[in-house]
Amino acid sequence: MNRFSSLYDRLILARPLIVLGIFALLLALAAVKFGQFRLDASAESLVLENDRSLEQYRQVNRRFTTSDDFLIVTYTPQGELFTEAGLRQLRALRNELQALSAVGSTNSILNVPLLHSPDLTLDTVDSEIKTVDDDQVAPETARSALLNNPLYPNLLISEDGRTTAIQVNLPTPDQYFELLRERNRLRDKAESGKASAEEQRQLESAQQAFIDFSERLGAERDTTIDTVRGILDRHRDGAEIHLGGVPMIVSDMIRFIKNDLSTFGLGVLAFLVLTLVVIFRQWRWVLVPLLCCGFTVWLMIGFLGWAQWPVTVISANFIALLLIMTLSLNIHLMVRYREFQHDDTDADPRQTLRQTLSAMFKPCFYMAITTIVAFGSLTFSGIRPVIDFGWMMTIGLTVAFLITFLIFPLLLRLLPPPIDSRVTSDRRPLTDLFASATEHHGTLVLFASLVLAVLCAMGVSRLTVENSFIDYFKESTEIHQGMITIDDRLGGTTPLDVVITDDPAPESATGDSDPFASGCDPFLDDCGEAETYRDTWYTYQKMRKLGQVHAYLDSLPETGKVLSIDTTLEILAQINQGERLDALELAFVPAAVPDDLQDVLLTPYISEEHNQARFSVRILETMPELRREALLNRIHEHLTTELGYEPDQVLFTGMTVMYNNMLQSLFDSQIKTIGVVFLAIMAMFLLLFRSLKLALIGIAPNVIAAGSVLGLMGWLGIPLDMMTITVAAITVGIAVDDTIHYIHRFKTEFSKDRDYLATMHRCHRSIGQAMFYTSLTIVAGFSILVLSNFIPTIYFGLFTGFAMFMALLGALTLLPRLIVMIKPFGPTDTD
Repeated sequence: MNRFSSLYDRLILARPLIVLGIFALLLALAAVKFGQFRLDASAESLVLENDRSLEQYRQVNRRFTTSDDFLIVTYTPQGELFTEAGLRQLRALRNELQALSAVGSTNSILNVPLLHSPDLTLDTVDSEIKTVDDDQVAPETARSALLNNPLYPNLLISEDGRTTAIQVNLPTPDQYFELLRERNRLRDKAESGKASAEEQRQLESAQQAFIDFSERLGAERDTTIDTVRGILDRHRDGAEIHLGGVPMIVSDMIRFIKNDLSTFGLGVLAFLVLTLVVIFRQWRWVLVPLLCCGFTVWLMIGFLGWAQWPVTVISANFIALLLIMTLSLNIHLMVRYREFQHDDTDADPRQTLRQTLSAMFKPCFYMAITTIVAFGSLTFSGIRPVIDFGWMMTIGLTVAFLITFLIFPLLLRLLPPPIDSRVTSDRRPLTDLFASATEHHGTLVLFASLVLAVLCAMGVSRLTVENSFIDYFKESTEIHQGMITIDDRLGGTTPLDVVITDDPAPESATGDSDPFASGCDPFLDDCGEAETYRDTWYTYQKMRKLGQVHAYLDSLPETGKVLSIDTTLEILAQINQGERLDALELAFVPAAVPDDLQDVLLTPYISEEHNQARFSVRILETMPELRREALLNRIHEHLTTELGYEPDQVLFTGMTVMYNNMLQSLFDSQIKTIGVVFLAIMAMFLLLFRSLKLALIGIAPNVIAAGSVLGLMGWLGIPLDMMTITVAAITVGIAVDDTIHYIHRFKTEFSKDRDYLATMHRCHRSIGQAMFYTSLTIVAGFSILVLSNFIPTIYFGLFTGFAMFMALLGALTLLPRLIVMIKPFGPTDTD
């Protein structure tokens, strides 16, 4: 260690200008890639690692030519909708939206086919279908036709006819999917270890091409959405209008991330300046740590740009966290430096700096390592954005530690702080009150800790992982308001696709089998079990079974609008004078439906090529009793047991499935991350203190801190989500810093007089102040997160701040009480 100190002194401390000059070049290199720093709120950024549901979702969309690439404009006029004036206002809005260059088409009650003509039959469907746009249809007739059509109510129009929707289609260019497929093909090959050197280079090129195209497409979408909002604002005087849809949610999420980055960065910076000014009251003690915090964030942004590593909704907090954690390290050095100034007011500043670095390197190193382990544990979560967040913070904390012990000392060499008059005083600090309370009320401390532990355990047992996506956003946000409107009036928000694969052909079936061999005519009769296998969905038996599936899905309280081939058959039955199609008519459905209606009535629901039928279901996100996992299991069980489908014939896809997969992994992930953190910290304690007894003592207050935040969430009924999953692990990693510093200082101070009580008071007056300052800084810093529009981020800030308060309380009461009671450093001189 002496050799290392000597080398550090000669190479670093003795050459501050040279080292800072080299560091300036590093900062300049990082700045080169600032422009590559990007944000991501795509579906890929919010799914489980290796979750196949995203690819299945894309595959189903391709097979059934469906897409979520559209905006939904909900429109509720102040007057009647179905009047000449009401439809004219709606048409004016629709025309403005449709005129945008990025809009491929629009769907609304103005251009969808109506079924109202008395002359409409299966034979005249081509000529008798009318629309509000193209034909002279009376408003009341249009209203009746739309509400009586099985397809439109709770989709394009509310059941009371007061609210309607305009679907604004924003087609994704084919080039996007071509680049995506090429990138995935090369990435799969690279991950399997079969990619050549040339294919590795192609992968890098394909990834960059996909990123560039995605960013360009995202920028165009943002511009389009901003323009749409401007158009909607001009029409709000006469109607209640809301905007929804996946592209808008993605755009707003990225906007939230940008706002969070700037708000939290500037907000935390303001808190840090205020904290430093209040505590230290010297401009050097404000400027130097702020520079170190800024350098850490600067290098990390540059690194993420060089690595082309996007920031997601989850990792948007990394700037605020890095600022807080870097300052925490700096404060420990600052408080120790001032202690040495107090002990020897005539000492040379360089010697005081050497003493500070020598005394604080070991505890700060272990402090940084344990915090890194805490964030590193998030890589076990299995959730892509949480994994990325863990790696970002792991690297960021490493940078923060290096800057604290390389740049911070050099800045103090150039700007040595004068002795503060308060440093030389012997006034009793606030933290010593905790020492007195622990000394005189030790039994109460132990009893209160035990009661708190029991309450925490009870609260943890009440934790849930079910959460509504709508609850992620404040009521004032357009996402929340739009989802409420769509849920209440237009059939639900979150899409779920149920895909049924047809029964395989019997081994005895051949291409030239005789459909009449059974004695039953399958084109005229319902042959039931006697029906000969036919390689098409359009048979009486198969359609009846699909109708049973549709009826079951529609009967569930959690579902809103359900669309399937059964919806099409209902429409055709209306056209057929109210008569359901018979077996022969079913066989000719593909030919009977006009070409311009095939993409509306058939293609989204039946894929003969892949032998699959699709049910489009909308889930009611605002339903308080919504339990996605239980719902999916219930549907799967009914289809396989009651309706006789094999388990591998039933597939669930869509946003509901991906979101549910992530939610269900949270609890298991939380156990994994907490377990890894505590095992790693125990190992660190054993290595640092060389005592199992001391390691167990050190773990106790951290268990209480982590348990308190999880228990509080359980008692308040707040479910685990993408953000709160990280709180417990991060809390332990940060809170254990106080434990390490306190035990390390206690061990040093105890050797002076081997008096546990006196040592406790000295520690509370010295390291206790640093712990108090750092915890105050962290709590104040995290409190700024309440300004986010993303509710999980608000919870993250509040619960982390609460956990840090509990950790400080435990470190200043329970920890010293256990040390005094168990005496892990051996007997006192009087024993």
